[in-house]
Amino acid sequence: MDSRLPTIRSAREALANGRVQPAELAEHALQRANQNAGKNTYLWRNPEWTMEEAARAAAMPRTSGGRSGDGRCSLWGVPVSVKDCFDLAGARTSFGVKFYRDLNGIALHDSWLVEQLRKAGAVIIGKTHLHPLAYGITGENPEFGDCAQPGNPGALTGGSSSGAAASVLEGSALAAIGTDTGGSVRAPAALCGLAGYRSSIGRGDWRGGAHLAQSFDTMGWLFRDLEDAPLLAEIFVPGTTGAIREFKKCAVVHDEFLQDCEPAIVEGLRSVECELRALGLESAKVDVSWWASAFEIFAPIQAWEAAHIHAGHFDMIQPAIRERLEWGARITDAEIAILRERHAEFRGHVDELLQEHELLLLPASPVARLSIGADNTQARSRILRYTTPFSLAGVPVVTIPCSVGGMQLAAAREHDESLLDLSARIGLRRQHR
Repeated sequence: MDSRLPTIRSAREALANGRVQPAELAEHALQRANQNAGKNTYLWRNPEWTMEEAARAAAMPRTSGGRSGDGRCSLWGVPVSVKDCFDLAGARTSFGVKFYRDLNGIALHDSWLVEQLRKAGAVIIGKTHLHPLAYGITGENPEFGDCAQPGNPGALTGGSSSGAAASVLEGSALAAIGTDTGGSVRAPAALCGLAGYRSSIGRGDWRGGAHLAQSFDTMGWLFRDLEDAPLLAEIFVPGTTGAIREFKKCAVVHDEFLQDCEPAIVEGLRSVECELRALGLESAKVDVSWWASAFEIFAPIQAWEAAHIHAGHFDMIQPAIRERLEWGARITDAEIAILRERHAEFRGHVDELLQEHELLLLPASPVARLSIGADNTQARSRILRYTTPFSLAGVPVVTIPCSVGGMQLAAAREHDESLLDLSARIGLRRQHR
């Protein structure tokens, strides 16, 4: 990663002080776009449109107040990318599949999320690569090519927010919109050494956005610097600011849960636990053996909901995902009713755990790398074992990058701002140690 790339904070300060203009940042970002091996970070880009957006942002009036003192949003003038499952007027939305790109045609209206970004003055560089239908964890895509990490061409970014991760790695975006159903922000963040934020379920409006499974779909960000984390929540809840809670405790999963974790990732878990203790939090081990049921609850509900969304189009989807959709279509309403009861029970148990311990810490992925061309068929279930408990709970999660891999830090639903504030404190401590 290029240490010369600005943080969101430093870019925003330079913009507020007039040392740089939105057009300069946009031009610099465009020059870095599609620098991975497959040249496929973005599935849609229009540099002329982006420069017009930069000019539009520059014309937004300066007032006073706000984080940067100029009365503008925290993302004003900042280059961002958007996962290609959200409509942008004048562009096609592929959802990672050429069939949908052609079927949907050119969007006539912005999605709600793109509307919020444009109102904030963020400058959208383009729409990014994703695992087909956002239904996968590797970033492999037979139609648009596998998404390789910029600067690390043999390694996959992970998915499904694959291009989002690549855009931050290459510096074409300082922050990247992703989505997270079963781990689609958390896994690529961990595999690429980035920070990630998965919002609480229900935050944001999905108008103009393509769902995978409504029970679990959340919006989120990938970014580089933990200290930038508090700047990213407001886009999903415009006009409101959640009160900051000071956390006192954190639970860490028991060693038995980590039986398939690479040693370097376990070491990273211990390191982050120490960082939390240094910030004054008490830590305790918790037995989460009951999480063994998480994937068997999550996967069929996800498949059932996805099958309803894509009904009639299964034959246009790649075989591995088509098989999941066909399985989902065979699940009966009675079976789903039982699974939803189990989901509610599981969610309630996680709520109790967070009520007692405030925070939960565990790896975002048990592996540090997925290689291009390797057999990654077992990666999905292996990684989702770590991520689906929080998907079922619908809680906010920050991925904390480590020297190897990344850790999930989760809080109770709607404690997003407090979690992001704590993450920034971790980042600040790292800067000064």
